[in-house]
Amino acid sequence: MIRVISKGYDYNVRVPYGYIKHQTSETYLRIQKVVRSSWKYKRMKLKVLATSLSEKKGTIKRVQPFIELNKNGVEGDAHAGSWHRQVSLLGKESIDKFSLEANRNIAFGEFAENIATLGFPLYDMRPFDRLVGEHVELEVTQIGKKCHGENCQIFREVGNCVMPKEGIFARVLRNGKLQEGDKLEYVPRVWKIRIITLSDRASRGEYEDKSGPLLAKLTSDHFTSNKRKVEVIIDIIPDSKEQLSVLIEESKKQNYDLLITTGGTGIGARDITPDVVKSYFDKEIPGIMEHIRTKYGANIPNALLSRGVAGLIGNMLTFTLPGSPKAIKEYCDEIFKILDHGYLMLYGIDGH
Repeated sequence: MIRVISKGYDYNVRVPYGYIKHQTSETYLRIQKVVRSSWKYKRMKLKVLATSLSEKKGTIKRVQPFIELNKNGVEGDAHAGSWHRQVSLLGKESIDKFSLEANRNIAFGEFAENIATLGFPLYDMRPFDRLVGEHVELEVTQIGKKCHGENCQIFREVGNCVMPKEGIFARVLRNGKLQEGDKLEYVPRVWKIRIITLSDRASRGEYEDKSGPLLAKLTSDHFTSNKRKVEVIIDIIPDSKEQLSVLIEESKKQNYDLLITTGGTGIGARDITPDVVKSYFDKEIPGIMEHIRTKYGANIPNALLSRGVAGLIGNMLTFTLPGSPKAIKEYCDEIFKILDHGYLMLYGIDGH
């Protein structure tokens, strides 16, 4: 049991298993649960085996003693520019596999990679993961690419191309020199997600919050199914404008990637969630919620009474969902379809 003080009232609450009390101000305590997806981060390093460049696109790259990375990519390389595929990387693991298929040795640069590495399969990385060296830092932006077949000199000369399947592309975050023998450490992006349940009764412990844990599971499953690392925090608070505002401001300050609320989206006197959240939007994203209401409102007219909103608070994608577990599943089914592309757009990566 813990004591929660909210709006001048004291409540003795039974805290659900795994939840902790968390001080957010001098006037109240909130119930919070920290959920971490089942992943282990093991420090992994890649060894740079070769660095290459070419002056024309679609051609084999020539090995260089070193390459200089700047804000546009590899200095002197045809693919350098203010876009998301500035630098190409390919693992020796992939080169060796295709060498066996081609029944000949394939030299570094023949698949037009700027950097050849050894250590682990690069295609297991995900966009926004990073490779950090002593002098340089790269952010992964794309896994694989479209193959142009006979229109590509590499395909004509080698007879196949591994880059569309197992090559990765990155952009430069820190300029510097890279050469054979250098090490690059793999640093996975950990996505920070906050779930906020708004419910007077759940915050008093009168019934168990089922919506928050369900949202945590669905979002965690979505990210981990795409080989992404994720940490989720669940908060339970009353239907309080003041307490919700505190958590929104805290989430923005702590650079959360995703904020989802559940509860308080109806037209009742205590339903304040969309009004509070919308006041923080830098950009509203009306289409997704309009689509969901139209889709499910056709068969369940009451769904049209939901006032859920979606938008951006800084770089934090934010969605307000109803409190019903059934509605949460329906909303997540649609939101998850656009989530990945939304992050690509948000961070300037052309995912089309």
